[in-house]
Amino acid sequence: MNKVEIVLANTGERMMIEPGTQVAKLAEEYEKSKTLADGKAPWPILGALVNNKVEPLQYRIYNPKTIQLLDITSRQGFRMYRNALTMMLYTAVHDCYPKAVLSIDHSLQNGFYCRIVSAVDDFQLPATDEVCRTVRERMIALQEADMPFTAKTMLLEDAKELIRTRHMPKTLYILEHLKQLYVEMNFLGDTVHKINGKLAPSTGCLTTWDFRQYGEDGYMLQCADPEHPDKLSLFTETPKLFAIFREHYRWTELMHMSTVSDYNRIVYQDGGQDLILLAEALHEKKYAEIAEQVRQSGAKMVLLAGPSSSGKTTSCRRLSVQLSVLGYDVNQMSLDDYFLGRDRTPKLPNGEYDFESVDALDIPLLNEHLNALFRGEEVKIPTFDFKKGDPFYSGKTLKLGPRSILVVEGIHALNPKLTADIDEELKFKVYVSALTQLSIDDQNIIHGTDNRLVRRLVRDNNFRGWNAYETLRRWPEVVRGERKHIFPYQENANVMFNSALLYELGVLKRYAEPLLKQVPEDCEEYSIAQQILNFSEPLLPIDDKFIPYNSIMREFLGGSAFEY
Repeated sequence: MNKVEIVLANTGERMMIEPGTQVAKLAEEYEKSKTLADGKAPWPILGALVNNKVEPLQYRIYNPKTIQLLDITSRQGFRMYRNALTMMLYTAVHDCYPKAVLSIDHSLQNGFYCRIVSAVDDFQLPATDEVCRTVRERMIALQEADMPFTAKTMLLEDAKELIRTRHMPKTLYILEHLKQLYVEMNFLGDTVHKINGKLAPSTGCLTTWDFRQYGEDGYMLQCADPEHPDKLSLFTETPKLFAIFREHYRWTELMHMSTVSDYNRIVYQDGGQDLILLAEALHEKKYAEIAEQVRQSGAKMVLLAGPSSSGKTTSCRRLSVQLSVLGYDVNQMSLDDYFLGRDRTPKLPNGEYDFESVDALDIPLLNEHLNALFRGEEVKIPTFDFKKGDPFYSGKTLKLGPRSILVVEGIHALNPKLTADIDEELKFKVYVSALTQLSIDDQNIIHGTDNRLVRRLVRDNNFRGWNAYETLRRWPEVVRGERKHIFPYQENANVMFNSALLYELGVLKRYAEPLLKQVPEDCEEYSIAQQILNFSEPLLPIDDKFIPYNSIMREFLGGSAFEY
């Protein structure tokens, strides 16, 4: 039989292999060659991009392919590691407490906040510390056994029968509403689940993790640091962020709507319009509460920050409206107008301008202007010309009166360095982000970062004319900037605003899916596009005609009552 030509993207090497060769064999040979060349073993290979589609090591090659081997330091490899770790946790919980159910509520830094609760009325779990110790010991045993994760494509009807014997009603609902004949299920020993994505090859690959108590009745599954895989990700306490998650959980429990199955049930019963109105009413209530907190604080300036596609601009406008209701004369200031000229802008090691750095702003001038405004003086405000790369003065001035309040929006607004010369009593700080989202089922979550990426895909296409490939290509750099310049300061906020809307992915899906399906297969971004299409597939779409004109969604869809 003729051999098959492949290209190993990691080395650029072309090679001829036997038809049916597993990716695992290529990984083994690659690891040996890397060890000989570098004198130390590389991080274990967890899977591969096969023609830019994520595949496990068990994948067999029969036709010419381009293969890129993945370890934990890659985006796709880290997801495989994370998927496998959650499957190992699920298996440990099921082995130790068959009458309990694991609920992975949300991601928290590079880990997951989880709960383990009884699934039947006649069973009571032991104390939280005992549950934690028992499950952790079982996870260690599974890891040391180096058990393989396997995937099996089976008839959908057979998969539903397997899941029906478990306490997994929300997973069963997803399977019952799939419109396909076959489905891929995941196995670890005798345990079966439907994990949203591919998994690492075995439990032995999961050498760095921790499982511990967190909060009053929960647990933290802590992951490895993808940049330093032999170490746990650095974890810092974020009580304000955690409080937002807990508040969201309590609200969705009251609404009986925490997963895709809950959402679909409401939409299927023609409840889409009511869902939109409810979610928007909750947002309006929160804006009003924040405005009242600002009033009670006596602050003269609101500093509002958040990551990309968090809805900062709309939040700035809607909060300003609520402050006006309280009798304030609201003035807005954009940090973009305080960019330094190109001759003074800091640069990255590669020589490109570092526009994401706080030092790209004229901090002394900003502080000088703010202090002058708070003294009651009139200030000439610069305008930044992004085409020329320089600020100029157009005659725009600003002066604050006795009932004035200044709302300042920008990614660095919560960085203490930005307003170091301003009296802290004058400031009220707001952090905005899409912090929560629906879960696919009890163990498969949709990450907030993915939610914001879908928002950005739609907005970039609507307002910048970018296709999905262009947005996906730029996204990793956006996320790196957020981790460096925004997330470290989020706990500085006086209040956090969760800009996620329970209905939004059902609306955005209608716009994002056609864009994602156009991402070409010959680029790495194709795998990310497929991942988003995968988690959005079960969601029923909602018509956007019921979305109010002042909604955060209008910032991405268009038709907003606000100017941007």
